[in-house]
Amino acid sequence: MAITLKDVAAAAGVSRSTASRALSGSPLIAPETRVAVKEIAERMGYRPNRAASALRSKQSHVVGLVLNNLINASFHTIAEVVQRRAAAEGYQVMLCITDADPRREESFLRTLAAHGVDGLIMIGTGRNTAMANALLAEGIGVVNVIRAAAESAAPSVLASDREGAHAATSHLLDLGHERIGFIGGLLSANSGLERFAGYEQALRERGHQVDESLVERGPFDSAFGSQATERLLRRNPKMTALFAANHEAVFGMLPTLVGAGIVIPEQLSLICYEDIPWLRWWQPPITVVDNGASELGDLAMNLLLQQIERTDRSTAPVRTGRAGRAYRVGAQLVLRSSCARPPAG
Repeated sequence: MAITLKDVAAAAGVSRSTASRALSGSPLIAPETRVAVKEIAERMGYRPNRAASALRSKQSHVVGLVLNNLINASFHTIAEVVQRRAAAEGYQVMLCITDADPRREESFLRTLAAHGVDGLIMIGTGRNTAMANALLAEGIGVVNVIRAAAESAAPSVLASDREGAHAATSHLLDLGHERIGFIGGLLSANSGLERFAGYEQALRERGHQVDESLVERGPFDSAFGSQATERLLRRNPKMTALFAANHEAVFGMLPTLVGAGIVIPEQLSLICYEDIPWLRWWQPPITVVDNGASELGDLAMNLLLQQIERTDRSTAPVRTGRAGRAYRVGAQLVLRSSCARPPAG
């Protein structure tokens, strides 16, 4: 009986994909591993059939990246990390921008499946979980990032949004603020729900109830940020601090504050969620909650590559043993100059 690549991999104690890369001389494989695998293959009399191997593996060496937009700084960073990591592993990336449209997202998922991608990373709407679960069951690797529906069978890499929002709100309370405005995302999104929960928890721990007149929730876009800021300023002239937990909204919020003549932090202390360079350059530099976007991207790629390595498409689909598990990346409060004690009186 002919010796197969699977036999060589088993004898060498490595995965089949590692054995294949070692035999092809891939620089991604350690030199000692390449030498060991080649020696074992020669001793066993292995003769590769390249055409048959390609047909059996059915691997495209393409992964999909599905996300809402590239305006969000964290999404942009994650996309850069995924592209870099994928290239290093010999994969191409198909980037799909959904604009948070579930129908467009569904169309992209069908397209990626039709192109036989080996796996995909999703920052999704949460409205196409059944389809993503079906792709996972067919042997296509799937990893959720930042947002994930409870019924998703795929592993999820999430930021510690509740903890980050709690730290931001607690910092403002420590400074003496009581009327703290909140601009957040919709509660249907993980980030929207958890960041509001952190805000609410910090207030309740200090004996304060949430004042809904200080709360604005809406879509992840700059227009909402501008409108929400105008409404908060109109309804709450005595508001002394603002926590912007909807990153895209910040692009509309900051110009609106400038246009209204609000002086930060003398009149209003400000904390934003997710860091970008120009928040450091703003005058004054803005205190932020850094959600660790690079770490989110790296962990997502690690989980995706694990799934791809474990999936043998020449047999029945293999599901990752960690399907459905949630992984958390810590958030960090980065103090700058946009917060101060509330104005007297």
